[in-house]
Parts: sequence; structure tokens; C-alpha cells
Amino acid sequence: MGIHYDYKSTKGNKLMEKQAKRERKLAEKKAKRLAKEGPKKEEEKVPALDPNKPISLDFLTNPNKE
Repeated sequence: MGIHYDYKSTKGNKLMEKQAKRERKLAEKKAKRLAKEGPKKEEEKVPALDPNKPISLDFLTNPNKE
């Protein structure tokens, strides 16, 4: 049997270690990238429709609306 005798018995453990290593590297890369970019600033979204303004047919069908 020799060297390859325990291959099947340790295959699952090696695959799990490999997956953990891969995930750890990805997490480190993500943390490094986020640290480099700095905190994200959320921009305020302007509501598309003003609740005090009535909706007209022209507003709904105008292709050049903003």
C-alpha cells in the first residue's frame, strides 16, 4: 500500500483545510480592499415622486423625464 494508503481517509480533511484557507485569503483581501477604500458614504436618494404633487398623464408618458 505504501504512501497512498491513507489518501482516502484524509482527503476530506485536506479539502476542508483547503477551503478554509481559500476563504481566509478572500476575507483578508476584502478587508485590505475595504481599508484602502475607506468608509463608504451613502448618498441621499431623492424620491422619484413628490407626494404633494399630483401625477399627470404627461408625467407618466414623457420619455424625456428626469
